Amino acid sequence: MQILIVLALISIAVYTCGFGVTLWKEKNKMSALAVFFLTATIIILPFFSIL
Repeated sequence: MQILIVLALISIAVYTCGFGVTLWKEKNKMSALAVFFLTATIIILPFFSIL
């Protein structure tokens, strides 16, 4: 079950990071940095509750 949760988190993080790259290319640097911070949060925080 944990593998399924980790795969879901990684897929959400990859999609969100792709949106951040799109924002960066459109010269929205502050928004892109916020999205990258959100992506890092999506990856890091669940491990505190799972592990």
